[in-house]
Amino acid sequence: MSRNQARRFAIACIAAAAVVMIDQSSKAAALTVLSEYQRIPLLGDLLGLQLAFNPGALLSLGSGATWLLTLLGVAATAMLIVAAARARTTGWAVGVGLILGGAMGNLIDRLFAPPAFGRGHVTDFLAYGNWFIGNFADVALGAGVMVLAGSLWIRRQRTRTTAEGDHTATAPMLEVGR
Repeated sequence: MSRNQARRFAIACIAAAAVVMIDQSSKAAALTVLSEYQRIPLLGDLLGLQLAFNPGALLSLGSGATWLLTLLGVAATAMLIVAAARARTTGWAVGVGLILGGAMGNLIDRLFAPPAFGRGHVTDFLAYGNWFIGNFADVALGAGVMVLAGSLWIRRQRTRTTAEGDHTATAPMLEVGR
């Protein structure tokens, strides 16, 4: 691993660790302070705080197969660690690190939260209107996807600019050769 690669891997690991620390501490606070039966409004009906336990994935999909979601979480975490080690840009490292941290935050719940090891329910507390209730790990997952999309867009713009610059630089030379 080159020095730059090691630096990008470290950035991804730091981002992931920060997400896990914030996610797990915010879930611990939510468990202490919030209730499943009462919502605390933050931005009217748009955003509030309410405790929930999700056996499934996004929007409670797969709630009957929590053990399978745990296995998928372990596999995704392993693949994200490999992706972090192979990150070619700092932006990519940050994006993968955010996604890795989000995946690990929810995986920790699946492994260690009730009702049983490997079948734990994810602690959620960020209530988005009447749509769904999530947590900080979910926010990090979404932010990571946006960072990766932004990195890809920037890379595409740079590639397009470079290609256009090469085309205009060679075009006059082609006409001279005729």
